[in-house]
Amino acid sequence: MIFSRMTVAAGLMTAVALGLTINLSQGTKSMADEAKSQMLIHNVYFTLKDGTPENTQKLTDACHKYLKDHPGVIFFAAGPLVQELDRPVNVRDFHVGLHVIFKTKNDHDVYQTAATHLKFIEENKPTWDKVRVFDTYSK
Repeated sequence: MIFSRMTVAAGLMTAVALGLTINLSQGTKSMADEAKSQMLIHNVYFTLKDGTPENTQKLTDACHKYLKDHPGVIFFAAGPLVQELDRPVNVRDFHVGLHVIFKTKNDHDVYQTAATHLKFIEENKPTWDKVRVFDTYSK
């Protein structure tokens, strides 16, 4: 069979076009898809109604008791404000910081409705004056 140069060129161009289409479609991700594959960093800052050292320790202990061992948790930390760091850039209007890194947003979402998380809130919420939550994605 004899192919003309035009037929071969058209076939090559079609193959290249198909290859680009396939590569482009595989490489295109929406921001929502990208977010699903990222870690979710959950930072919570608690200001207590009565920020005594005893109450601060009690809340810190409750964080460790109820919030530490959830599925999908990559990193967990909870502790009091560092008193000796008092520079103009330091935010100091809280008593306890909680830091949880989840493998995925879905892991975070499951944690939000977990029985131990809800128990933590139920037992400790009466002691809170203010709670601030900062959630970010990270790769």
